[in-house]
Amino acid sequence: MIIRIQNGYRAKKEAVVVPHSNVKESIAKVLERKGYIAGIEKKGKKARKFMEISLKYKDGTPAFAGGRRISKPSRRLYVKASEIRPVKYGHGIAVISTSAGVLSNDEAKKKKLGGEIIAEIW
Repeated sequence: MIIRIQNGYRAKKEAVVVPHSNVKESIAKVLERKGYIAGIEKKGKKARKFMEISLKYKDGTPAFAGGRRISKPSRRLYVKASEIRPVKYGHGIAVISTSAGVLSNDEAKKKKLGGEIIAEIW
């Protein structure tokens, strides 16, 4: 999903379409809260659900410069609340799956929650 959004920005698209899942929806909501995407719209029914993610530009410049997936099925990365570090010297966010749901690194640190680092966005 992160790469689809990144490719959409590089192609100057207004929106990208991503298959729906609850985790992807939670990640998209974090990106929307932090200002990296303009909005999310769910479409379709049951097994054919998908999300249309509206991309955000500031004077033609993408709000999303880059991103990478951290935890993978072959290598999970978990952090304690005290081990959460800033991304790109504070210019980015980490998306963390915690017991309270999917949060950004700032939100997880404020709530003193650790979890699995899903991705970094800058």
